[in-house]
Amino acid sequence: MQVIEFKEFGSPSKLHLAKRPLPQADENTAVVRIEAASVNPSDVKNVSGRMSQTILPRVPGRDFSGMVEDGPREWINKEVWGTGGDVGFTRDGSHAEYIHVPLVSLVRKPERLSHEQAASVGVRFVTAWCGLVEYARLVKGETVAVFGATGGVGGAAVQIAKQRGARVIAINRSTPAADTLVAKLADLMLDANDPELPLVLRSLNAGRGADVVLNAAGGAMFEIGLRLLGHRGRQVEMTSPTERRVSLDLVDFYHNESQLLGVDTLKRDLTASGRILEELRLGFDSGFYQPPIISKSMPLAQARQAYELMAKGERGCVVLRPH
Repeated sequence: MQVIEFKEFGSPSKLHLAKRPLPQADENTAVVRIEAASVNPSDVKNVSGRMSQTILPRVPGRDFSGMVEDGPREWINKEVWGTGGDVGFTRDGSHAEYIHVPLVSLVRKPERLSHEQAASVGVRFVTAWCGLVEYARLVKGETVAVFGATGGVGGAAVQIAKQRGARVIAINRSTPAADTLVAKLADLMLDANDPELPLVLRSLNAGRGADVVLNAAGGAMFEIGLRLLGHRGRQVEMTSPTERRVSLDLVDFYHNESQLLGVDTLKRDLTASGRILEELRLGFDSGFYQPPIISKSMPLAQARQAYELMAKGERGCVVLRPH
């Protein structure tokens, strides 16, 4: 089978098309024929050497959608989707024609989604789900402020929060178009550049701060996010594209009884991530959740170009089609 692999860290130029033996299923594993696999920013970071757990040589790629080709009879030809913090790092990933996975990680793909759409969901929605549902424990009636609401994780967070009955405040550096999903779902849209943002949020939220702040924009919004929190509010962090170190007013932090939560989906392997995908599948099959917009669909042989697009900040989702 054909795969994309890298044997040393560096730029996307380190990626090469290669041939590997076709994996074989056993009593505990299955082989999935990859129909589509997205390229995530974390995949680009992986190739660049920013993921300390990665073992070389490696086939990268976390998210995928495909069909079971080898495994138990009841799974043969079933459409499945997957993602995980182990694939592409400590085990070979999805940027290949086939992937070898544990049986217990198999999850049926949402019927409403194409393979390309399903392959674009994984990291984005699993990260948002972990932040809002597992860690912040967002409940109906609470207010959540989402920094970077027009991005992949932010957009997923807006959808998950609305589905759970929360009041959603979308915060961006630019105003999304009125016909975008975020603009339609958000109860309020605020400007991240507004120096009076904490006061503005409270003035539009009955004088209260947010119960939850999900920061999908990174360190630049860290301190601002803390100032948005209401009493005993929870702030969720999962990325830091530019500023690695941040500061906070510790006295204000403990007087407000705030909570700070970190999310790292790399700690969730295929099986753990599969349990979250099973929860998400219901939302996609009902039509409430919508997948990210796909900006490019490219053959496996153009993986290097796909990685370069993501490295340059491609706004939409880039998907590889191995077959």
